[in-house]
Amino acid sequence: MLHSTSNPVADSTQTGTPVNPSALSDWFTNIQFDDPLLGLALILLAGIVGGELFALIRLPKVTGWIATGIILRQLSLPGLDAESLTRFTPLMSFVLGFIAFTVGATLYFSSLRNAGRRIGFLMLGETLITPTIVGLSMVFVGTLISSQMDMKSGLLLAAIAIAGAPGTTVLVIQEARARGILTRTLLAAIGLIDMVAVGVFVFISSFVGENSGWGNALGLVGVQFGVSFAVGACWACVALALTRTIVGPAFLGPVMVAVILGTWGTAVGMGVSGILACTFAGIVVTNLRHDTVRSTEAYMQSISGVLFAVFFTLAGMKLDFTQVPAAAGLVGLFFVARLAGKFTSAYLAMRAAGMSRDVRNYLGIALIPHGGVAVGLILLVQENPNFQSIEGIVTTVGLAALAINQLLGPSATRFALQRTGEDHKDRDRLLDFLQEQRIVTDLSGNSVEEVVRRLAGLLYETSNMTIEQEEYIEQVLERDAEETTCLGEGLMIPHAILPGDDKQIRGVLGISSAGLDLGAPDHRPVHAVLLLATPESQRNLHLEILAAFATAITRDLNLREQLYHARNPARAYEVLHAEDAEDMNYFLEDAFERAGMLETTKPTKPGKKKA
Repeated sequence: MLHSTSNPVADSTQTGTPVNPSALSDWFTNIQFDDPLLGLALILLAGIVGGELFALIRLPKVTGWIATGIILRQLSLPGLDAESLTRFTPLMSFVLGFIAFTVGATLYFSSLRNAGRRIGFLMLGETLITPTIVGLSMVFVGTLISSQMDMKSGLLLAAIAIAGAPGTTVLVIQEARARGILTRTLLAAIGLIDMVAVGVFVFISSFVGENSGWGNALGLVGVQFGVSFAVGACWACVALALTRTIVGPAFLGPVMVAVILGTWGTAVGMGVSGILACTFAGIVVTNLRHDTVRSTEAYMQSISGVLFAVFFTLAGMKLDFTQVPAAAGLVGLFFVARLAGKFTSAYLAMRAAGMSRDVRNYLGIALIPHGGVAVGLILLVQENPNFQSIEGIVTTVGLAALAINQLLGPSATRFALQRTGEDHKDRDRLLDFLQEQRIVTDLSGNSVEEVVRRLAGLLYETSNMTIEQEEYIEQVLERDAEETTCLGEGLMIPHAILPGDDKQIRGVLGISSAGLDLGAPDHRPVHAVLLLATPESQRNLHLEILAAFATAITRDLNLREQLYHARNPARAYEVLHAEDAEDMNYFLEDAFERAGMLETTKPTKPGKKKA
């Protein structure tokens, strides 16, 4: 940055006078390369290069960004030393707010219809099991390793250990193009886990730092959450009101950016968590006007790469590996205890919820990433005068372990997604409309009409339909009266063709393990009822679904038994979307390529005949 008011070289050139050597010397002397924008450019370029290099060796780019940040810190370039990083705090706060808002937006209650049980158990485990394992380890084993560790330090580290890394997790999922039950659980849980971490930290810091007692500590947690919710909800409602009255569709994205900035700034000004407030803002927006969230994500997509590259490179620059040797034993203990806590919590929660073995075994590993909220909690310890005597050891252990978790965490999440077979599953598939929230496994009814009415209720709860519910039910029943839709082997596919040029087929699946007597031609009980609502423009795809489903059910005994006796909707989803079901639920783009087709309205898979 130039501190002189004029450029002697340019001035001399314009006037035709000789260059004054003294002025030229002064100009060079006054040159300083510490402008924040120059530093930001260097950080961004270095992060991009580091991310690409790590991608070449099949590691997540986020790991490369963090590693690049650690290297930049060691280089101590002008304007990029540790003391200068505070200049970038507003940018990091905005990215954290954007991450929190996005994570909150994933909590669309309608889409989490069947996920509440497992998410609830996981939150209970993260509240009790993870901090208990970490706290006991640090208090009873850590005090033997180092005299600096005491009960206060151990309890604070226990709360910090709960925090996850929403940004890292979302980024790894996007890079892996993952889709499945583990992915859905991660996306729904990571924001709530950070909220749990903040709540537990407020409680512990109040209890051990201010000796305020259990009641007052719980009261402070309530205030933190209540005020954060009020701030986020107010900003969200104001923005939604503007988008409904004044702001046009082209500016939905910018308005949501203003919501993130305003929510964070207001929360910080009121002494509550900006992360909590932005998370609540995302929750309110997505549940009041879900399409607005999609517009925001589309708007931010073009610059999200820049934001994430800068943010995680800066996060790496905040981590000082030179602190590790002095507290290596405590750092290792904290890392192992946190890993054990995450795995145990997730395993027991998923077991209680009846999830599959893969989800039970790998969810805890996928939760290893440790990020922004943990850094924020450590900074709160540094700022609290009640913790002046212990902030050094908490900072050293917390940040050093955070560095290890950030370096290993993304790879651990990617590994979990690969082992569960959910990576590279975000492409369009034939049965994509059958998401977990559109499946029930306790279907009952004594007649076709009773069954259709129950499933139609689920369809209208989880989908945007173009006709009235009663009109749709009448069309389905009329079609079934003309010719039964029971296809044999326990399968029934009632349906209706709806007028219009909508491009989306909608449907729900009901499963009865015991079987229903619905007068099937083969006199067998009906175990699976697939209710479809198909636009006229998608009739070909409708026929493809009928043929694929009927062929798979009647020919594949193993798939049929697994589907008919699925314990819960998540298990039914896994059966339908597993690799073993690819003959029925295949990737549409693969079918197009093999068939040499370009039009999505004719997705006939090679070797399959239309029904």
